[in-house]
Amino acid sequence: MSKGRRWLFGASIGGGVALFLAGIVFWGGFNTAMEATNTLEFCISCHEMESTVYQEYKNTIHYQNRTGVRAVCSDCHVPDPWVHKMVRKIQASKEVWGKITGTINTPEKFEAKRLELAKNVWSTMKQTDSRECRNCHNFESMAPEFQRPRARQQHLNAFETGQTCIDCHKGIAHKHIRDLLEEEELEALEKPNPAFVRDVPEIFTASLKKVQEREAEEAAKAEAEAKAADEATKARIERAVSSAVDKAVAEAVAAERAKIAADGGTVVAEAPAADAAADKGESVAGNVNWDAVEGKAVTLFYPGQTSFEWIQTGKDHGGARAVTKAGDRCSTCHAKEVKDMGAKLVSGEKAEETPIPGKRPFIETTVQATHDADNLYLRFQWMDGEHAPAPFVDGGKMDPDNQVKVAMMIAGTGIEYAEQAGCWVTCHHDSRRMPDAPDAEALGGAGDVAGRIDLHDGVTKYIAESRTKVEVAGRRGKVRGGWDKLKDQGEIDALVEAGTFLDLMRYRSGAKAENGQVLMQRDMNAGVQVEAEGSLDGGMWTVVLKRPLTSAEKGDISLEAGKTYMVGFAIHDDYANARFHHVSLEFTLGLDNPEAEINVVGQ
Repeated sequence: MSKGRRWLFGASIGGGVALFLAGIVFWGGFNTAMEATNTLEFCISCHEMESTVYQEYKNTIHYQNRTGVRAVCSDCHVPDPWVHKMVRKIQASKEVWGKITGTINTPEKFEAKRLELAKNVWSTMKQTDSRECRNCHNFESMAPEFQRPRARQQHLNAFETGQTCIDCHKGIAHKHIRDLLEEEELEALEKPNPAFVRDVPEIFTASLKKVQEREAEEAAKAEAEAKAADEATKARIERAVSSAVDKAVAEAVAAERAKIAADGGTVVAEAPAADAAADKGESVAGNVNWDAVEGKAVTLFYPGQTSFEWIQTGKDHGGARAVTKAGDRCSTCHAKEVKDMGAKLVSGEKAEETPIPGKRPFIETTVQATHDADNLYLRFQWMDGEHAPAPFVDGGKMDPDNQVKVAMMIAGTGIEYAEQAGCWVTCHHDSRRMPDAPDAEALGGAGDVAGRIDLHDGVTKYIAESRTKVEVAGRRGKVRGGWDKLKDQGEIDALVEAGTFLDLMRYRSGAKAENGQVLMQRDMNAGVQVEAEGSLDGGMWTVVLKRPLTSAEKGDISLEAGKTYMVGFAIHDDYANARFHHVSLEFTLGLDNPEAEINVVGQ
């Protein structure tokens, strides 16, 4: 070694300093270059990116929002930890190679590869528990009081079942192509991972309690306002009816007096005014004091072609797993969305091939329920709507003999998903006027099935328990449903004996009330005879249904104290028929049970 120089680890101190400075310069340059490749400008410098995914991204909340926080490409597609970032950059060289070799060098070629590329991203994010999402979003920091009911329930499910962000939020910044996946792929990709199960944080629970208390107060206030409005409407109707009756009586008396005077007779004293309340048209429930029965506000919405198979299929219904795996009720996510759902479906925007212009999206109804020692009484009241002719029916009226029909179904025992979906379990993709409804040729060739169920007007409601198989997802082009997969009669009889059916009773404005059941078909000749009556006064419909609490007849479900039953309601208004009705979500019903959503109080 030369004299006068100081050495450290085999190198002069000056050389070491130079190497150190060179390292800093190299690292600074390397890091600067790395960061440059993370910018939005770099990502969209390729025209196939700029003209496709960038244009989609510009219309999303990640690009522009009320808080001014923008998430650029690298925030979602490049990990923060250095090692994972380097791995991702090396992987990105394959995309550069695809650009150079012409695999994805045009928007058209990129679109052809889009699903494959998206599946790669989704799979990676699934494996990492949506690591890049969690750069900004954190389950533990969520405040459900600021989320929609559906979102807060899904996030709660995610804690408990091990789901991750990408399971529900595919396509949040780009074109939605999740529907292009096969159902098997979707099922595998969105399957919960037990490793992702988390404890529900106290901050989340506290926020959830806060919003539940607030919504309970809002619901009580809305119910009080609805009750006041209902009473005001009833008072207006009674005044109008009373005035009309008094006028008619006065005109009749005046005419009679004039006739007597013209004949030279003696005019007697004026007859007393008629009692407008003497006959309210409620002879079916003449012993019921409806003023003593609390009303339940029920919003019925237009369901379109959202069959029970549709509900269970992830490609159609994002909440399918919540129903089939988590056991959530439909109302858990959708109770506060029924008006919006009805508006989307009635417009034809989703799940409706033949929209009816002008048809209302929902009907706000008041339901009252009471009982005496022998019978159940139900009263439905709602405002009449404008006529909206069905364009696919001559004259615009699907059922010209019945302006209105009102129905209630009660779910029996042993019906899968009845506790979550209520009467939706009877609506299938191959029922009449549904997407996979069989044509006349298929119905005509039904053989033994045609001899056992009535197919003259197509396939009606049925439950899956009456079939040997029901195709749910329609995989590989299969027809969804199972109308022709009927079990043998011995099995059907056993289901009836076990109470595995839905009890159905229905009011018809132009015909006698009906009682029936839904099992292998809708059979309106089952059970005891029910009574019903209805009227339209002052623009308000009032329909009363009466049925025995108990019955030994096949097709009837007896109602017992201490038990709850899942029920659903439907209204065919404006001469509607078949699936073109308005329906409710599921409700629990019980006798003198304050915990039931429909509490049938005794009188």
